[in-house]
Amino acid sequence: RAPIGRGIARIGLILSLLFGLIAVGAGYWQVVRSSELSRAPDNPLVIAAARDLVRGRILDRTGLILATSKRDANGEPYRTYADRSLAPLIGYASPVYGTAGLERAYNAELSGLGSANSLDDLLYKLAPPRRQGDDLTLSLSLKLQEAAVKALGADRGAVVMLDPRTGRVLAMASTPVFDASAIANPVTAQAAFKRTSTAAGQPFLDRATMGRYVPGSVFKIVTSVAALGSGAINASTTYSQQPAAEQTGLLVSGFRIHDSHHDFTGSLALDYDQAIEVSCNIYFALTGLRTGGAALADWADRLGFGAPIPFDLPTASSQVTNGGGSFGGGFSDAVELANAAYGQAQTLVTPLQMALVAASVANGGVLMKPELVTGIAGPNGNQTIAPQVWRTVMPPAVAGTIATAMQLAVESSWGRIFTTGAAIPGILTAGKTGTAQLGGSAEPNSWFIGYAPANDPKVAIAVIVEQGGHGSARAAPIAGSLM
Repeated sequence: RAPIGRGIARIGLILSLLFGLIAVGAGYWQVVRSSELSRAPDNPLVIAAARDLVRGRILDRTGLILATSKRDANGEPYRTYADRSLAPLIGYASPVYGTAGLERAYNAELSGLGSANSLDDLLYKLAPPRRQGDDLTLSLSLKLQEAAVKALGADRGAVVMLDPRTGRVLAMASTPVFDASAIANPVTAQAAFKRTSTAAGQPFLDRATMGRYVPGSVFKIVTSVAALGSGAINASTTYSQQPAAEQTGLLVSGFRIHDSHHDFTGSLALDYDQAIEVSCNIYFALTGLRTGGAALADWADRLGFGAPIPFDLPTASSQVTNGGGSFGGGFSDAVELANAAYGQAQTLVTPLQMALVAASVANGGVLMKPELVTGIAGPNGNQTIAPQVWRTVMPPAVAGTIATAMQLAVESSWGRIFTTGAAIPGILTAGKTGTAQLGGSAEPNSWFIGYAPANDPKVAIAVIVEQGGHGSARAAPIAGSLM
């Protein structure tokens, strides 16, 4: 029979181990995960704090107020917004419907529960309650944002503009827009939310980051990165079968790919620059097959495909294929690969992704991490968010080859036929249009990606107009006017 003392010792040891485990768990959540929890939009502490204090302001790059707070008849704060063009991006903070957009992503900071100082995040529960949240400064220009929404007009679509040197977003428009101030105001919230949620065109959808579209010929720049980067082609590459295939179609495993929109090239076997200038589907179908599915998928992943893009807001993933095939890179067969290489088949992209594709070429192959919030300011300190290199996508020489072709696509006599409206008088411009076929009788989506000045890029852009027709019909003129 064991002595009583030994039993007590065992119980004491077990209790000590249990308390140790509790301490480790508490330490993990209160120290290691403290910053994450303090910023979680669904944290009850964050939600409660948002009801009691004045949220921080949101400012544009010049200091213009984009979002601020007023008080109702009961003295309780509610949110107001400078312009409807901001609504899909900034979202709303409503006492009735919670938060959305940037208001949700930075709810803790705007509510005064996040801090530029990580130590403050550990101690916020013990600190006296704050009456004012932190201010956010964005890289966005309100003037440019309003212009982008005005250019899209009554069409559904999106515009993403960013500085390729820093990754900072200059404009991120999505249409249709909605009245975020009405949703934030307790008096009008229910009617405004119902009206917006049932409206045609899904105004709550931020098409710039969450819309996934067939890219059409703008995807030829992705194929260019893969083909030139892997060494499958060079700028002098031609295909002897291409001229005849313009008339009869290119036969790939029993499927015929047609491309008859540049008859003026006649019997000329196009090189890479010329194929970009006239947007030759046959050339890029053959290039996709020569490059291979595995290489195309791999180089696309370097550009950000295949996973959400790290950004201040949630982003949908872009894809080169639905995957699951055994042909290489997840493609099912040569037919799918050939069609994907010129932006059809199962390719789907977000406007943000395609703006980054243009930016990577403009910045010599170096892709900067996209950023919207550049500063957080409050009583606990100020934080400036510096530009960050996300990844090096391609060698400078490859980027240079693609850049030359994209400039010709806008500035040359051939290129201007397909990029009408993109050229900026007195400023060299580079770009690529896309006409994304949707099947049936639906008008194609109109695309443009590019950058300017071509010899010293300061802005990269992606424009999509849903069912806007050819790329030169709507997207290219919008891009030219904004750049």
